[in-house]
Amino acid sequence: MSSTSEGEAREVKAGWRKDARVIGLVATAHFVSHVHLMLLPPIFGPVREAFGVSYLEIGAALTVYNVVSAALQTPAGFLVDRIGPRAMLTGGLVVSAAALLIAALLPGYTLFLVAYAFLGLANTVYHPADYSILSAAIDGKRIGKAFSIHTFAGYLGSGITPAAVLACAAIWGWEGAFLFAAVLAIVAALLLIVAGSVLPRVTRPAAGATDSAKSTVGLDLLLSGPILRNLLFFVCLAIANGGIQTFSVVALGMLWGTSTATANIALSGFLLMSAFGVLLGGIIADRTMHHERVAAVGFAFTSSMAMLMGWVNMPTAVLIFVMSLGGLLNGMIQPSRDMMVRAVTPPGSFGKVFGFVSTGFNLGGMVAPLLFGWMMDRGQPRLIFLVVTLFILLALFTAITRRKPQGNLAWTR
Repeated sequence: MSSTSEGEAREVKAGWRKDARVIGLVATAHFVSHVHLMLLPPIFGPVREAFGVSYLEIGAALTVYNVVSAALQTPAGFLVDRIGPRAMLTGGLVVSAAALLIAALLPGYTLFLVAYAFLGLANTVYHPADYSILSAAIDGKRIGKAFSIHTFAGYLGSGITPAAVLACAAIWGWEGAFLFAAVLAIVAALLLIVAGSVLPRVTRPAAGATDSAKSTVGLDLLLSGPILRNLLFFVCLAIANGGIQTFSVVALGMLWGTSTATANIALSGFLLMSAFGVLLGGIIADRTMHHERVAAVGFAFTSSMAMLMGWVNMPTAVLIFVMSLGGLLNGMIQPSRDMMVRAVTPPGSFGKVFGFVSTGFNLGGMVAPLLFGWMMDRGQPRLIFLVVTLFILLALFTAITRRKPQGNLAWTR
């Protein structure tokens, strides 16, 4: 092998190592954020009893969390682009740790709500900072895989939290579960401080970016057609997934008499296979520029899954298979979703754009429980699956009718 070839091989290997460190740090932070997101639901009962309040009042903590996140995530995205994603991500982890310490150690329901408001504030940092770091630091040939690992880490955090929280609560009480989550945040923040030199401090437009790309920032960018279309896309996904994840178990029971155990196994199959679908989707996203086609295939299967659940009384094995397959295809969409946002984002604006479109998750998260709960209260479980299907099809429409990026794509170098 010539010295030139050896030098190129060493350069490629060094690039892989650098990308792996960046992805590992960002994925760790995203994992922790999803642990915090899922921390309260498994221990609603003990927390409610500790404060002597109703389930509605404890649920209000999650409402406060989502309202604060929805209101402040876009401003957080602007700050990410201004002062840098590394500092914002580290700060978000520190704020979340402080919020959880307040919730666990200071008495009183009011302070618990305040703690969840600060936890919602911390949550505003993760998506804009994570995607800004990945978009700026990862080689364009591997960006799809980077997005998929990032999303997979979040799914993994959500998946393991219920069991971990219940174990901590059984040993140390519900306060111990909150303290454990706070320690996770502190460890992640220290990891970013110690090993974060590989992360970009401030993301700037690429040196070759055109003047128009540099100037297309601020509210004009966020209110442009392509960005608003992606915001709608995220809202539709949040509502559709909210219907499946939150209400499919009770809806299947009311419709077909499906046992809670069977429905939960099927839902677990959906969630677990969604995580693996994300990894598959990352490989696909790096091999195609036609991300809307990937979304179309995934949406075709997930909408079919929702229709089958609402109109066919499937045997147990078939139900589990159908929901697991639907989860795999649902997860496959996620990296292409992120790539579609990246394709219409000027360099140097990733924080504000991803912060803005990720607000769609909070908006959908506020609408879905009210909408589908209203349907269940009126004895209309089939309507849940119909509405889920309609929102999947609306998301599909926003994807396949998007204007294709012209000239040099945002992810090319």
